[in-house]
Order: sequence, then C-alpha cells, then structure tokens
Amino acid sequence: MSRMTPFSNPLMLGFEAMEKTLERVAKSGDGYPPYNIERIRTGEGGSERLRITLAVAGFAEADLDVSIEENQLWVRGRQQDEEPREFLHRGIAARQFQRTFLLADGMRVVGAELKNGLLAIDLDRPEPERLVRKINISVKD
Repeated sequence: MSRMTPFSNPLMLGFEAMEKTLERVAKSGDGYPPYNIERIRTGEGGSERLRITLAVAGFAEADLDVSIEENQLWVRGRQQDEEPREFLHRGIAARQFQRTFLLADGMRVVGAELKNGLLAIDLDRPEPERLVRKINISVKD
C-alpha cells in the first residue's frame, strides 16, 4: 500500500522538494525556546508583515545569531558560562538552541530586536506582480 500525501496529486507538479522540507520541519519537535508568530496589519494595500517573537531570557545579543540560508530562517543561541559557580539549586539551565523557520518565496527579513528577553524578528512579503504569459501553440501537420 502506498502512502498518499497532499503533494502526490498528479495536478501538483514540482512540489517534491517542498514535501521533503515540510516532513523535516515536522520532525523537529523541540519546543525550546517558545515563540509566537503574529500578523501585523499595515494599512490597505500594504505588504504582508509578520513578527516572530522568541523568549530568549538570559541570552545577550552576542549569544544570538539570526541568519538566512536559502529559504530558511535560522535562529541560534549559545550561552557561555564565564566562571564556575556552586549552585544550591539550578533551575535555569544555560543551554543552546537552534530554531528553523521555513520562509515562502519572496519573504524578506526586515530586522531583529532584542528587548526584555524577547527577540522579535520582523518579516515582510511584498505583493507579487501578477504575471500572465501567453503560450503559443504550434501546429504541425
């Protein structure tokens, strides 16, 4: 018995790479750090804007890295313990993380801001041009 996926429809041509990427993203199940994604309304006819906010308390700007590789937004954090300390109770772990967000074609990162332990990354997608192209039909007898 073969597995049916939404992308196995014969009318959806060339989406095999997207299906593999979605499977990879679905398997990354670590929930740290928690994050929000919100739509930011800009007036009529404006481009779509999104904001990703990650809770990164305890991380300094130098501990964080935000980068784009192909169509993926990578957010990485690495804390350094400067000096050895003796804890009676350690409930706040210094841990590293890596979070990936898959970006649609045309999405752009506008900027990133760290404030009060929250890292906000703003994205936008300009409205694409509507392109209609006429395909000539050749007749061969």
